[in-house]
Amino acid sequence: MAADNMVIIIGDGMGDWPVDELDGETPIEAANTPNLDRMAAEGENGLMDPIAPGVRAGSDTAHLAILGFDPYKYYTGRGPFEALGIGMEVKRGDVCFRVNFSTVNNNLEITDRRAGRISEGTHELAQALNGLQHGDCTFLFKESVAHRAAMIIRGPGLGPHVSDADPHEEGEKPHEAHGSDPASEKTAECVNWFVTKSYEILKDHPVNKARVADGLNPANIALPRGAGGAPDLPPFAESYGFTGAMVVEVGLVKGIGKYLEMEVIDVPEATGDITTDEIAMAKAVVAALERNPFVLCNLKSPDVAGHDGNAMQKVQSIEKLDRLVGYVQEHALDTYIAVTGDHSTPVAAKDHTGEPLPIVLWGPHTRMDKVTAFGERPCSYGSLNRITGKDVMKLLTSYTLRAEKFGA
Repeated sequence: MAADNMVIIIGDGMGDWPVDELDGETPIEAANTPNLDRMAAEGENGLMDPIAPGVRAGSDTAHLAILGFDPYKYYTGRGPFEALGIGMEVKRGDVCFRVNFSTVNNNLEITDRRAGRISEGTHELAQALNGLQHGDCTFLFKESVAHRAAMIIRGPGLGPHVSDADPHEEGEKPHEAHGSDPASEKTAECVNWFVTKSYEILKDHPVNKARVADGLNPANIALPRGAGGAPDLPPFAESYGFTGAMVVEVGLVKGIGKYLEMEVIDVPEATGDITTDEIAMAKAVVAALERNPFVLCNLKSPDVAGHDGNAMQKVQSIEKLDRLVGYVQEHALDTYIAVTGDHSTPVAAKDHTGEPLPIVLWGPHTRMDKVTAFGERPCSYGSLNRITGKDVMKLLTSYTLRAEKFGA
């Protein structure tokens, strides 16, 4: 009898390169991961390209692919997922953005793209920007986790094909946004006005005066990126014939789940960084399986450590992932579990790269291969060989006899 339930656990950005500080091991290989190693020894292993070999996947496009939805068909930009994921209402014709609270100096040169990983006061900063008007357009703004936020520009005749104001590099000034068509040029003009206005409002905001007094970087500018309109995604249950849930930390992935009409579960103890309570997340996964045969869980902290270039913190984040996995293993009986990443964020690069991720598939009837440890290099010898993100749901639904048969 096949097991009924399926879980995908994503270590966000957990893939890496060999690190000198870790004696040439990757953070996964250097971490103490008894539960992941047990899965590797008892399951099927391999490497996974989230999109395709060498493609530097974003978390949004990677999660779409891993859930079985072609990002080349359905992806319209990151902004709509971020906005919906943090509870904003997205209407047809809106243009949505992901936004960073950042720090600039008096010459408007960016000195910290994440404003010191600000974690307090962002609600007050967001309220100062929410509801701004420019011509016939309104700016709706809301804080997300840490330095992240989302923005919606609402007005007539807007287009979503707009370049980023965020240059993605420190030491540069905000980029002037441009649109690729007349409607998008109108949006770009709004974006450029907003960036200037955000600095005028935030530079002397009480939250930032207090941060400067405490020796912290002020969040004195808001930099939009990832413009997009609402995607036309089919509901998850309609696509697969069964319901699904998400236990994730950041608005971006929550937004994907909401567009797919999945159950999106908030875990108050999930902070999106190294302080997150991984066992609280694991308990939420097990509870969600009582209502849904499928759950996706994303642990964000490995990606945060990768972007910060912090090898030891990334090791600690992988160990958090291992504890999360171990709890789900122990408490979710008759369940197939796949563990992988959505992209690599090497500590040396501090950004996403295009290498494949280790993946393990574990459950009641998986066929063991000869791999005995979980990691980029050990898993490369596994029986799954090298697959892509769109293959993961196919493997899980095949093992649970939920996949449709091809042919008679």
